[in-house]
Amino acid sequence: MGEYSKDQKDLIEGVLKPFNRLLLFLGAIVLVVLIYTINPDFLKFLDSEDKGEITELKEVIDADDLIENGIHISSGLIVDEGYELVVNTCGSCHSFKLVTQNKGNKEDWRDIIHWMQKTQKLWDLGPTEDPIVIYLAKNYGPTQESRRSNLTNIQWYELE
Repeated sequence: MGEYSKDQKDLIEGVLKPFNRLLLFLGAIVLVVLIYTINPDFLKFLDSEDKGEITELKEVIDADDLIENGIHISSGLIVDEGYELVVNTCGSCHSFKLVTQNKGNKEDWRDIIHWMQKTQKLWDLGPTEDPIVIYLAKNYGPTQESRRSNLTNIQWYELE
């Protein structure tokens, strides 16, 4: 059998990608069913009385979640009221570097969240949105200078 052409490879990849996703989804369902047959209490949290209400998220600290000099080591986030919400919400989809490299006031951060909801499939944060926005604006708010100062007294030379 010879080599596949680029078009043939693209066609095969286009067919296999959705199939692989379906297999992963079915595998996850099978895993949940197996866990449930071993431990029927596994899904008991779904029947709790406070269903639908936001409960305070508790930080689970292990060796990777240490805090040093006011910084949550595994995420790099500043430890302050609400950082656990940011760890559990933002970190489930992307790197924390996307948080720490940005700056903004409450309106800026809210705009970013709404943009992610419209274009990146971020879920509705409900009552957790305000504490997240407050944390982000307080700890990653705008600064006077976000860039280095302009270079001066430069001696330019020709590149050969």
